[in-house]
Amino acid sequence: MDADTFEALFQRVRNWGRWGEDDQRGTLNLLDDAARAAAALVVRSGRTVSLSHDLDTLAGPDNGRPALHYMTQQCDVALGEPRVNTDFIGVDFHGKSVTHVDALCHCSFRGRLYNGIDSSHSVDSTGGSVGTVEQMRDGVVGRGVLVDLPRARGAEWVEPGAGVGPDELVETLAAQGTARLSGDIVLVRTGHRRRREVLGAWDPSHHSAGLAPESMEWLHASDAALLGGDGDSDSRPSSVDGVDSPIHALALAAMGLPLIDNMNLEDLAQACSAEGRWDFLFVMAPLRVPGGTGSPVNPLAVL
Repeated sequence: MDADTFEALFQRVRNWGRWGEDDQRGTLNLLDDAARAAAALVVRSGRTVSLSHDLDTLAGPDNGRPALHYMTQQCDVALGEPRVNTDFIGVDFHGKSVTHVDALCHCSFRGRLYNGIDSSHSVDSTGGSVGTVEQMRDGVVGRGVLVDLPRARGAEWVEPGAGVGPDELVETLAAQGTARLSGDIVLVRTGHRRRREVLGAWDPSHHSAGLAPESMEWLHASDAALLGGDGDSDSRPSSVDGVDSPIHALALAAMGLPLIDNMNLEDLAQACSAEGRWDFLFVMAPLRVPGGTGSPVNPLAVL
C-alpha cells in the first residue's frame, strides 16, 4: 500500500470529533452502562480465563527489556511478629513480551494524537496530559469476541508476515457462529504463543502475523470498542510504504481505539472450543498511572 492510499484509509476511519472536540476516550465511549449490563448477560458457565502471560524476567529475542523481580525483605531478617516477605517489580511494558494496553497517547501519526491533538504539546518527559491510561481508571468491561484464525484455517498458527484481511475475519466469525455487535472487544488469535512454544522465540519487531490495514475499516464500520491480539495486531514487515506500524496508527491515532498487545489467547481458545461459543464477558483493570501511555494488564474472560 502506498502512502497516499494509506492516508485516504486513515481519513475514512478517523473518529476525530465524533464524541466532541475535547474527547479523550475514543471508542471507549461505546462501552456505556447499557453495554456493560448487556455484556454481563453473556455469562453462562462462570468459567474464568486469564488473557495475560507471566512477567518474563529472562532476556530473549522478543524480550529485550526483561521485567525485574526481586525480594526486598524476608521473614528471617525481621523483628517481632508477624513477619513478612516483600518484593519489588519493575517493568518496561511496551514491547513484545508483556501483556499491556496502549492508551491513546501512546501513538501519534504525522505529529497528531487521536482527535487531532498535537503530540509535542501533550506528551513530555513526565508523561501525557491527554488520552492517557487514566481514561480507563474505572476499568474496561464489555462483551468480548474471540476471532480464532488458526482454528478456522485448520492450522496451529498463522505464519509471521501474514496480514489478515476483513473477509477472513468475517468468514472466521461466521464459521464460529459468532455475531459481531457494536461495542465489542475484538480479540484476534494468530497462534503467536503456540508457534513460540513449538519453534522457540523470535523477534516479532521484524516478522509477525497480524491484521492488514484494510481490516481496520471493517472494525470502524462495526464499532469495535477495543482490539487485542496475541502479537501487537500489526503484521510485519509492514505492508505500507513509510509506515512501520499501520495498525497502531489507524487504531490509536485515527480511530481512538485502544490496543491490547501480547495477549495469551491459547487458554481462551481452548475454553471457547470446549464450550462451543466464542463470546464472553471481558474485564480489564489497568494500573492507575498518572500520565501513563499504557499499563501492564491481566484481562479476564468470563464465560
